Amino acid sequence: MNKYLDYNLLSIEKYQLKVSSIIFLLLFIFMVFILLKIIKKSIYRINRFEISKKYSLYNLMKYFIIVLAVGISLQILDFNLSVLIAGSAALLVGLGLGLQNLFSDYVSGIIILFDSTVKVGDVIEINGLVCKVEEINLRTTTVLTRNDKYIILPNTDLTRNQLINWTHSDIASRFEVNVGVDYSSDVKLVMKILFEAAINQPGVLKNPKPFTRFTDFGESSLNFSIIFWSEDVFRVENIKSELRVKIFDKLNENNITIPFPQRVVHTKQSS
Repeated sequence: MNKYLDYNLLSIEKYQLKVSSIIFLLLFIFMVFILLKIIKKSIYRINRFEISKKYSLYNLMKYFIIVLAVGISLQILDFNLSVLIAGSAALLVGLGLGLQNLFSDYVSGIIILFDSTVKVGDVIEINGLVCKVEEINLRTTTVLTRNDKYIILPNTDLTRNQLINWTHSDIASRFEVNVGVDYSSDVKLVMKILFEAAINQPGVLKNPKPFTRFTDFGESSLNFSIIFWSEDVFRVENIKSELRVKIFDKLNENNITIPFPQRVVHTKQSS
């Protein structure tokens, strides 16, 4: 048995790769795999953590264990790490200079996972793009846009650019729909119509309660806003669209018109 375990599969100068090293490596990889499974189950059983924080914590531990396992695996294969690092120092310096952005993405990924400013499931707005965070990896973050397109963002985009997290501290966010009506309209009736349309709209929260606001005297119309809260932040544009349809129908039922822009043109008569 020892004869088979000590059999050399590969010999390069002083380095020898034995069958025993391969077996120990496979057993070690299997143990690491089992360890990651146990850690994941243990973390996800913690009730006091949100699911997004569990995800971040597990990924941080997973990356740490993988890096540690790679180093141990090289030791199992009898690689001299000090010689390997010293021999590739110049190469690593060159790669470091050429891959600064890549390393920056990795550092940003660690920061995002560690401080949880952006979590899986969050609805964010970056550079005018509203999207939902689907997955956070060490180098990139996968997001889903409202057009149902997946975009892979480098993590530095999330740490360097101004970012709006719609669901950072609360699931619900505030939105509004604007409308202008004719100057002959009953102001109180218009505000009542807007409120009733919003309070009966699926997806609009009853608490906090929606409210209407007479925003301005426009050039051609009296301008109003209906302000409401919704937890369906990612698909709120669909709610807004349905709400506008309800408002339009109710205004028509009460003979309240939405005026076109009006202009008064004065002409001079030649004498």
